[in-house]
Amino acid sequence: IAEALRGNGVLTSLDVGSNGLTEEAALGIVRVERQRNMLTSLGLHNCGIGPTGAAEIAEYVSGSRVLTTLSLWRNKIGVEGAKAIAEALRGNGVLTKIGLWGNKIGDEGEKAIRDAVSGRVGSELKMLH
Repeated sequence: IAEALRGNGVLTSLDVGSNGLTEEAALGIVRVERQRNMLTSLGLHNCGIGPTGAAEIAEYVSGSRVLTTLSLWRNKIGVEGAKAIAEALRGNGVLTKIGLWGNKIGDEGEKAIRDAVSGRVGSELKMLH
């Protein structure tokens, strides 16, 4: 999928969640998209993404100026992954919809995310943990 994405100059929305992708496959897509920077919506739910993968996704989020929707529900990002994403959100005013439920981010992770987007108009968070 990552290789196909690399050569595509048109695709702006991609949802590969719940399709049996591994964390490494999902991160391959993220690595390509960091260079390509065209997706406005990315669904990576239920791909087994852990805290380290979440940190890599956070790097992508912090540099993206077009991604508005990110679905990461039912992964395993945990508190540390949530904190990394929260830090990325502080510097990214474009991403307004993020789905994080089912990630066991706990109250601490949820607070970090909420604090990062506090006061942002149009933010839509789905974080039931």
